[in-house]
Amino acid sequence: MHRRLLVPALTVAALATVPTAAGAAWAPASSATIRPGVQTRTVGSGQCTSNFVFTSGSDVLIGQAAHCQSTGEATDTNGCDAKTLPVGTKVAIEGATKPGTIVYSSWVTMQANGEKDPNACAHNDLALVRIDPADAGRVNPSVPFWGGPNGLGADTKALDGVHSYGNSSLRAGLELLKPKTGISLGQGDGGWTHTVLTLTPGIPGDSGSAFLSEDGRALGTLSTLNLLPLPASNGVGDLRREVAYANAHGGPAGLQLALGTEPFSSTDAARAAREVVVRLGADLQEIASGRTVQRLLRTLGGLIG
Repeated sequence: MHRRLLVPALTVAALATVPTAAGAAWAPASSATIRPGVQTRTVGSGQCTSNFVFTSGSDVLIGQAAHCQSTGEATDTNGCDAKTLPVGTKVAIEGATKPGTIVYSSWVTMQANGEKDPNACAHNDLALVRIDPADAGRVNPSVPFWGGPNGLGADTKALDGVHSYGNSSLRAGLELLKPKTGISLGQGDGGWTHTVLTLTPGIPGDSGSAFLSEDGRALGTLSTLNLLPLPASNGVGDLRREVAYANAHGGPAGLQLALGTEPFSSTDAARAAREVVVRLGADLQEIASGRTVQRLLRTLGGLIG
């Protein structure tokens, strides 16, 4: 059994640039306010975590799970018949001054096309949000903590390493809990999904999180929490297939993954130690100020109410 990882909707209230080969200009990773892993809140749905940055011509896009615009139940995992909000729906993006706009949804596209492939219906779970041009200069495509991505697509077999960055509001903003690492249990359903085990596992609100392969390639996007056969494992949609589907079925013209400006690194112990110290310090400041407790209470209040 699979469940989507969406947190129900709650009520929420000029940078130096780095040139890229594609002609876009990215904010420095150290000062960018929009990066993979920022929270998204889809109007009429709930909170998710963004994955990778993409370009389409002059447009800058950020990915989230297509089920983040679902209006059905958490157990509605078939994108070919689940209820969903339309393309054009507005999305609040953490770090942006203006809302983004959904310009592509695999669920909307599959339903419009009458898709019959059960593997695509179960695992093709990608939406693309156009970032308002006013905020394009605030974006950097590097995955926090890990760096990268350094390419699109990877196959996995059992025990291959994987890395992710989740940002569920249920974690109350604690920085130490955002980076995740683990292993793949292998690829299935025609290559459309990777089953992964990570510390910590993906929880509601982590939906859509970016997953990197052990060598830093953009592997996929967090889609489901698996209750059976292995509790606390997660299903990760295969990004290479999701992007290929978008390109073959009327997705944004010239869709390309934006590569990170920061190098991928998963084994540098000194760098990891420095990151942990910085994140622990930030968490202790937030806890001391009472903001962490306030965020957690707001989140729980929204779920109960």
